[in-house]
Amino acid sequence: MDRTNLPLSQDRLWDSLMALARIGALPNGGNDRQTLTDRDAEGRALFQRWGEAIGLTLTVDRIGNMVFHRPGRDPGRKPVAIGSHLDTQPTGGKFDGPLGVLAGLEILRALHEAGIETEAPLLLINWCNEEGSRFAPPMSGSGVAMGIVPEADVMATRDLAGHVFGEELRRIGWQGEADPATLRGIGAYFELHIEQGKRLEDAGLTIGVVDRALAQIWYEITVLGEEAHAGSPMAGRRDAMMAAAALIGALEDIARAAIGPEGERGRATVGVLTAEPASRNITPGRVWFSLDTRHGDPGQLEAMREQILARADALSTARNVTIRVEEFWRAPLTPFDPVLVDRVQAAAEARGHAWSRMPTAIYHDAVYCARMVPAALVFCPCHGGISHNEAESITPDWARAGMEVLADAVLATAGIARS
Repeated sequence: MDRTNLPLSQDRLWDSLMALARIGALPNGGNDRQTLTDRDAEGRALFQRWGEAIGLTLTVDRIGNMVFHRPGRDPGRKPVAIGSHLDTQPTGGKFDGPLGVLAGLEILRALHEAGIETEAPLLLINWCNEEGSRFAPPMSGSGVAMGIVPEADVMATRDLAGHVFGEELRRIGWQGEADPATLRGIGAYFELHIEQGKRLEDAGLTIGVVDRALAQIWYEITVLGEEAHAGSPMAGRRDAMMAAAALIGALEDIARAAIGPEGERGRATVGVLTAEPASRNITPGRVWFSLDTRHGDPGQLEAMREQILARADALSTARNVTIRVEEFWRAPLTPFDPVLVDRVQAAAEARGHAWSRMPTAIYHDAVYCARMVPAALVFCPCHGGISHNEAESITPDWARAGMEVLADAVLATAGIARS
């Protein structure tokens, strides 16, 4: 693949990232622009102004996805899309999501400045609620658009304060009329994202050519015991917290022991835990916690599931408690389109960027897209693998490299119109 000669501006991309980061800025350098908040609305408005300044046409669909359109010479060709998200975690960084959206914007700015027409139309997408930090589960916008998640279910979702997704979308003024399902007509989808891991940085690589997404199962686990005074004897207690702690302690061993054909191990994460009645001197009678499990081998992921259920049953008997393990969400092992993956690799090679093929253990909108349309995902490094954290950081050179590879792969797919 030949590298393009687009006048891509590293400085302008970086300035755009920093300008967006001023919306919802936090004291330690991060961002709080959770979905469907006033700050999210402000970030969307800034993105709208930037896109319309270069002649792009904006549509917003019923679920809140923002889609900029740039015509191609052949309107009969399926559009080539670039996308990611602008929403953040409560204490998120500046780059998780915005890098992919604003790198796409810079590509379209460069095309505009150079007067270059593509054969296929181009789309630039800000997917709604990728993070899922306020309204769970994540990736609502791409999930509805790709027909994976029911639109009505998302619109009825409530946050922890009881706010309803659909009502908040209308309140901030960002519910459109377009049908999200029209995005299933995308001819190819590309996304640039920070790795959110250390593999690239540790290996001295600049580009991750992502070829698959790991399978996942999320659970909600409830342990029911009996409340008792903290001064009561340990013998005979039905302490829900101690039973939960024993199960949680076993999860790490279960994940580490789940080894796939390529030597990859499982992942298990408890991210949320609540205890009732939440008194310092009462043994909890009820404990609830979330569990996220992932693996590159679906068979090993199922084996982890069986071991978790067996451990829960054993603890129920040994500690005289009830443990309910309920599946909350499941996602299959998802390959990315091999033609587009090869195109990303060829772009990295043509630019002279050190690269490696790799999976993603973290879901992105590209993964939902890959279940319906040809899709590819490009990674660039982030310092220390730190993300979902105010300390998240990358270098301008890493951002530029990712943008260059993204641009070359997109234009090789969309085609440059020749006079």
